[in-house]
Amino acid sequence: MNQPRFRRPAMLSPEQAEMIVGEEDPAERAEIAHTTAQAMVSRGRQSAEDEQLQQRLIEFVDTEGLEAVAEIWSHSPPDTLPGALWRLYVLREWARRDPDTIAERYRLGAHRAEVAGVVAGVADPIGPQEIRQMLDAVLSGVYRGDLAVALERAGSFLRVLATGSAMDADWKEEEDADFAQLLTRRAGSLLDTAKELEHAASLYRADRLH
Repeated sequence: MNQPRFRRPAMLSPEQAEMIVGEEDPAERAEIAHTTAQAMVSRGRQSAEDEQLQQRLIEFVDTEGLEAVAEIWSHSPPDTLPGALWRLYVLREWARRDPDTIAERYRLGAHRAEVAGVVAGVADPIGPQEIRQMLDAVLSGVYRGDLAVALERAGSFLRVLATGSAMDADWKEEEDADFAQLLTRRAGSLLDTAKELEHAASLYRADRLH
């Protein structure tokens, strides 16, 4: 089967882009991941008033494709800049593909995880559009605001979503035990990712997120 053609990420220099294609060595792959992540964040910070560029950065996965971005960042540990960015973009892509389910479970969790809901800052009434707007705002914060705040908002969002998923699992236990178990595992995974993003925020504040 033919392999999908890799598309180089936008907004990188030709030298940085040339490093990406065909790379297999783990050490060099890690270097590429760090280089591209730092280049994107630096470019965004330097052009904070350029609305078109900011939108292109937010829509990075939309234009490049999740698989292409995965080739660059998905192997990066969560306590690194590329690893944190990868988790933010995957979250946004998930919300783009299944906004109704996310909005429904977020509404459930928001009633119980109120503090996390305040930090996440999803507008009321909570719906698919509000979810997407909040996640776009998080990525905007990465490139024009405080990265730590953006990571903390995403972490809180996932905490609320994990709570809602666990509640949904409890309600579905009697009618579909297997699906309830799947939801419970997903809730645990969401909570783990929330903790990873919050830890990344702490590292950034300590100037240790690279």
